[in-house]
Amino acid sequence: MSAVTTPTAPAPSLTSVFVRLKLSLLRNGLRQSGGRTAAYLSTIVFGTVFAAAIVLAFVLMRGSADADSIAILVTGFVALAWAVMPLFIPSGDETLDPSRLVMLPLRPRPLVRALLVASLVGIGPVLTLILVLGAALSVAHGAAGTVVAVLAVPLSAVTCVALSRAVAAANVRLLTSRKGRDLALLSGLVIAVGMQLVNFGAQRLGQAGGLESLEPATAVVGWLPPAAAIGAVDAASKGDHAVAAARLLLTAAALAALVYWWQRSLVRLMVEPDGSTIGAASDAGTRDKSDGAGRLGRLLPGGRTGAVMDRGLRYIGRDPKTKAAWVTSLAIGLIVPIFNAFQGTGSIYFACFASGMLGMLMYNQFGQDGSGFWMVAQTISTTADAYAELRARALAMLAITLPYTALVTAVTAGILDDWSRLPEALGLALALLGAMTGTGAVTSAIFPYSIPQDSGYKNVAPGQGALAWGSILGGMIIGGLLCAPLIGATVYLHISDQHSLLWLLLPVGALYGWLLVLAGLKLAAPRTANRLPEILAAVSKG
Repeated sequence: MSAVTTPTAPAPSLTSVFVRLKLSLLRNGLRQSGGRTAAYLSTIVFGTVFAAAIVLAFVLMRGSADADSIAILVTGFVALAWAVMPLFIPSGDETLDPSRLVMLPLRPRPLVRALLVASLVGIGPVLTLILVLGAALSVAHGAAGTVVAVLAVPLSAVTCVALSRAVAAANVRLLTSRKGRDLALLSGLVIAVGMQLVNFGAQRLGQAGGLESLEPATAVVGWLPPAAAIGAVDAASKGDHAVAAARLLLTAAALAALVYWWQRSLVRLMVEPDGSTIGAASDAGTRDKSDGAGRLGRLLPGGRTGAVMDRGLRYIGRDPKTKAAWVTSLAIGLIVPIFNAFQGTGSIYFACFASGMLGMLMYNQFGQDGSGFWMVAQTISTTADAYAELRARALAMLAITLPYTALVTAVTAGILDDWSRLPEALGLALALLGAMTGTGAVTSAIFPYSIPQDSGYKNVAPGQGALAWGSILGGMIIGGLLCAPLIGATVYLHISDQHSLLWLLLPVGALYGWLLVLAGLKLAAPRTANRLPEILAAVSKG
């Protein structure tokens, strides 16, 4: 009796499987919570409106002499954003980590092809395609320009996505490590610096004679893929078909090179062991032989004060979110006065912005402890213990913020060549720093909130957002009001033309700021000692 063979259905292609997988990831992610669904839908609406506005702007620029510069540079900026996006948003897309596929019997070429097609599914690729389409519409004229635009638009969009994936695959072990999480937490700093640079560049353009000053940059970026594809559209519209073909071929070659780099990274990732922990055992032995205090411990005072300061300073270097908050505050506190000074619109009093940014680091002191605050609470039994704890935390913060405030003020005065106002500006900055530190101690005791450690972008636990914003904004307002007497004295001395007495604001401001710190600690200590269970419950959420 012969065996009966039944026809088997052909296996689906790997590409279709990955596309369905990507759609399933998006769908299941939206089902997790109503808030995530609302955020995703609002992102679609905002992105659609933004893309429509950009396309309309590009269409209105048709025929303008500067349309080619704007189109090429905007495309180059979009490509740069795609390149750095994986470094700062490593958890934004589950498919960014190909190490999840290590155990599957997949060959490199089909895997890369499937991942590339699946990567085109999403809001980002669609918005990029629309934006590149608008850029091409602004420079496409005639039959030749239209034909090249039909090729250039999808080629540019796919190159952007391939660039992002190649960078992610090459750095996937960094992105999934502690350093990668630290890098992701610094994305806010990069955005702030970028906004200042854009503002600075826009003002420079206005002073340098308009968009004509962009022509040298356009000439360079126009040969860099994928902006070169948009440059090819412009060249074809102007009748320079050889240049158009060269730029189009250059972009295609860049896409092929990116895919090859991506494939090599995938192969290396899937066949080579992770050597990031090599040497850890020998390093551990070396660390065990060293004394626990180290150099930092020898510089700090003894007793509880030194131990708490040591713990706070170690938080800055080891805890990702604490480190990100410090680096962001230090950088923005320097960038704002410095950039305004370079632009010619600043004042030495802008250095007080650094005091405000650094002073906010004192807010929610117990939130950085999280559920580990119970160990701190075990050491606090009296108001004196609470005062010693808060004082040591304030001293650890002031050990960095005091010299940094003086540095920012001195650098701002040097750029503005306004050394005569350095004493009064530094006095005001120190007074504001003291006010923010004192109010921060009080708000830490009255309005504590949790900082989730398992999320790269949430700095407040769900349900505590209003509490966090209320404590920060309220403390900032009260801190500003506490500095009103010193501000009033500064204004009076200027109005009454008593400039010879303005130097007194430096010692007065320093003393006034220190008194505000002591007053804040005195007010916060009894509240901290009496609210230990409430503080522990608040900082342990999430």
